[in-house]
Amino acid sequence: MKAVRFHEFGSSEVLRLEDVDRPVPGSGQVLVRVAATSFNPVDDHIRAGFLAEMIPIELPYVPGIDLAGTVAELGAEVTGVEVGDLVVAMLPLESAGGAAEYVLVPAESLTPAPRTIDLVDAAALPLTGLAAWQTVFELAELKPGQTVLVNGAGGAVGSLVVQLAVDAGARVTAVDAPANADRLRGYGAHQALAPLDLAAGPAVIGGPFDVVVNHVRVSPAELAQLTNYIADGGVAASTAGPIPEDPTRGVRSASLWVRSDATQLAELVTKVDAGTLRLHVAARRPVAELAEVHADSGAGRLTGKTVVLVP
Repeated sequence: MKAVRFHEFGSSEVLRLEDVDRPVPGSGQVLVRVAATSFNPVDDHIRAGFLAEMIPIELPYVPGIDLAGTVAELGAEVTGVEVGDLVVAMLPLESAGGAAEYVLVPAESLTPAPRTIDLVDAAALPLTGLAAWQTVFELAELKPGQTVLVNGAGGAVGSLVVQLAVDAGARVTAVDAPANADRLRGYGAHQALAPLDLAAGPAVIGGPFDVVVNHVRVSPAELAQLTNYIADGGVAASTAGPIPEDPTRGVRSASLWVRSDATQLAELVTKVDAGTLRLHVAARRPVAELAEVHADSGAGRLTGKTVVLVP
């Protein structure tokens, strides 16, 4: 079978499309024929070796943490899934493997794929969906009626944070490039604003807010300014550096390390099928172009979610 692998850490040039043996499922494992994976920024960090101490991997390594595909074979002691089932999963970071024709998946990581969208587009859901879910419901502990500011709302995770927060009964202010404003209002955002002048203060945009979620890389000084946008007793959650806490006002801060969770992923799939959660796929690229996808990301040419098709 074909797989994209890297044998050493480095730039996007270390990624190679190679012939490898088709894996055989062991006990508790499922062999899935891959329809698509997707690109996530953490893929770039793993390939470059920046996370080598946090995520110990064995080389050669097949990138691709997201998975959408069809069950091809069952290992021993696997129940609850059948050959031919359409499934999605967030693969273990240390083994990944989505950029291949077949991949081994722990059975407990699999969730039935959404029925209302193309299977390949479902590959855009697992990691970003789980990151959004865990941000909204675990880190922020969002409650109905709260106000939420999402900075970087047009991105893959931010778009889902907006929708989950709106669906949970929050009043959401979404901040991103003007080109994304109509889409964000379509998700139910109360207002969609252009990038913030953080020095102007929260009152200019209707703050402070019960919850501030940040997905934009800014300076430490600007992160500190975001603390002012959080109401007394509120919470900040960021995937782009920690927002400082303010204990005198009861303001706390939390950072996310996303984990695989099939139960949460099943909830997300239900919302997709119900039409309350929409995936925005910006591009679909063949797996043979994965090195170029990584290069485009490193050069800032990748905008939105890119699904990687495995023919």
